[in-house]
Amino acid sequence: MKKIALMTFLASALALSACGQSGDSSAALKALDPDNDGTIDLAEAQAGGTKKFAKLNPDNDGTLDEKELAGVLDAAAIKAADPDNDGTLDTKEYAAVIEQKFKTANPDNDGTIDKKELESGAGQDLLKLIY
Repeated sequence: MKKIALMTFLASALALSACGQSGDSSAALKALDPDNDGTIDLAEAQAGGTKKFAKLNPDNDGTLDEKELAGVLDAAAIKAADPDNDGTLDTKEYAAVIEQKFKTANPDNDGTIDKKELESGAGQDLLKLIY
């Protein structure tokens, strides 16, 4: 009986998670798409990234450290995106990560991210940086 209840709970949690992902993607797409064409281009992604950077930077020092990037990028990703090896990402380094994640989330190379691409794993990684 406990096993069935646990399995039912896990199935419900997974279903809610999937709905939440789609809802988040829809809200993000709406917020990040000022021209209302149903897609996000790189300029729109970068604009979202600028806002996200400001939210993640409460000390307003112009850089994001590992603590500020918790849940957005892991330590390995921060290190890879930090060519000056100062342990932080400035706005240019953050923008470069957005561009790289954008390209990864855009497998059809059409220069835009649609809802389906935004809901992919790569799209969700991009979303963490821009919304």
